[in-house]
Amino acid sequence: MNNLAELLQQWLHEPDRLLYRQYMAGSWCDYSVAVTLALVVRWQAGYSAAGLQPGDRVAICMHNSIQWVAADLAAHGLGLVVVPLYVDDNPENLAWCLQDSGAKLLFTNHLRFLPKLQQTLAELPQIVVARGDPIAPSISLEQWLPEQGQNARAFQINSHQAERLATIVYTSGTLGRPKGVMLSHHNILSNVQGILDAWEIYGADRLLSVLPLSHMFERTAGYYLPLRAGAQVVYCQGISELAQDMLEQQPTVIMAVPWLFQRMLARIDQRLAKIPIKRWLLHQAAMAGWRRFKGQPQWYDPFILALWYDRSARQVQQRLGGHIRQAVLGGAALDQRVAEFFIGLGVPLLQGYGLTEAAPVVAVNREASNDPVSVGEPLPGCEVKLSAQSELLVRGPGVMLGYWNNPQATQQTIDPAGWLNTGDIVEIRDKRIYIRGRSKNILVLSNGEKIAPEDVEKAVLADPVFQQVMVIGEAKPCLVLLVVSAEKDERELLKRANAQIGHLPRHARIRRIILSSEEWTSENGLLTPTRKTKRAAVYQLHLPNIEAVYREIVS
Repeated sequence: MNNLAELLQQWLHEPDRLLYRQYMAGSWCDYSVAVTLALVVRWQAGYSAAGLQPGDRVAICMHNSIQWVAADLAAHGLGLVVVPLYVDDNPENLAWCLQDSGAKLLFTNHLRFLPKLQQTLAELPQIVVARGDPIAPSISLEQWLPEQGQNARAFQINSHQAERLATIVYTSGTLGRPKGVMLSHHNILSNVQGILDAWEIYGADRLLSVLPLSHMFERTAGYYLPLRAGAQVVYCQGISELAQDMLEQQPTVIMAVPWLFQRMLARIDQRLAKIPIKRWLLHQAAMAGWRRFKGQPQWYDPFILALWYDRSARQVQQRLGGHIRQAVLGGAALDQRVAEFFIGLGVPLLQGYGLTEAAPVVAVNREASNDPVSVGEPLPGCEVKLSAQSELLVRGPGVMLGYWNNPQATQQTIDPAGWLNTGDIVEIRDKRIYIRGRSKNILVLSNGEKIAPEDVEKAVLADPVFQQVMVIGEAKPCLVLLVVSAEKDERELLKRANAQIGHLPRHARIRRIILSSEEWTSENGLLTPTRKTKRAAVYQLHLPNIEAVYREIVS
């Protein structure tokens, strides 16, 4: 294949194969190959009527839906470049990405950022609103799309080299302005093939789509991959309806970030908080299952497994729909407590690793050799090695073409031999990759001691009393912890935080706690759309308190 649109073309001989399901107007609607194709052809007619030429950029800022898929496949077929944007991103970021990419069309679900665009952009792209009533200068999607059958044409797939630019994906921007990652058709298609070679996905599988399609993990592994395999994708109604959708749709595969399973475990613990004996039995069953998984059973485990394991495992698996065959997690580190609980109760969590610049999957655990402490082995065809500073270097067909309009950043990230510097500090043992931290996030205390904040934060978050944490300490005499928690007793939080990090060096000990008055979210600009902490933004917000605390410490 040379074009991502060929992923749909390969199924034209099976017009009745079901590809998508989404909730609309009070019921679930199915979309077959034939129905999807008809919609894609309408989108192509719309692009052509707009006068777009190969290489022109079109931005998609919509919730996951069949329209997102149609807009994307139609654009690829015509040689257009897709710029995916997060619907919950802040207006300043959206304006920056639109200006930097030079998008000529913007498809969106809402217009809350329109005033910012009008302030920032000298020339607005044509804005098409997929939901609700448009306001000038936008038009509705119904107005923009030609009527079905009007100027009917065949599905167009431009013949061009696979190395041609397919998409510009803007990184989350935890440190300053986001950079536009340029990925070719070949980058993405090779990554899809590498994933298929690493673990099986079948035409009979049903995937529940939870992450936004603007996230490259969801786009490659949750959209292009199932389309390649002919599997069905169900678009989740939203996080608040996730539990219901799981039960009703009974997915066999889910691509997610670890936060989703952290949330599930927290909900389970919360629900059983008033029945401590039931909660204790559930966790005992999980630990017995975990020890069996690790091949390290205790003498009493057979009694636990015989008496209440099956019932406990069945209850948890039913909350996921009862048919989960694989849950592949990426985007952040998988908490050990979460891994032990779900894997122990028979839910196969496979942790992987990737980054947008690699299209994105680099490594993933295999079901037959799953070690959730690691992110698994590299995909077939993907080379990895360590830099002199123990940073992970990656080379292979998925590595990006470069950063859009930023050759300097490209040269800093990819060396002349084609090695991409991920910036992640890792160990490689028995071909497995173990993430140890970010090179840019290493904190150096004023006494010269170094610590990876992720090590501390991951350990502290194992205690469910902590909802969100961030370590402070660069050029300071000790570490301070910013905390979001329902518990407001700072002494109690300090005690519990340090209880979680006893295995770390002494200089990793937390000296003080600073409570945050509000949760960190993407809406208030403190999380990226992929739920990574915007460290600079959180630090700046709490700067007065941070400075006051350190003044007390050194006085």
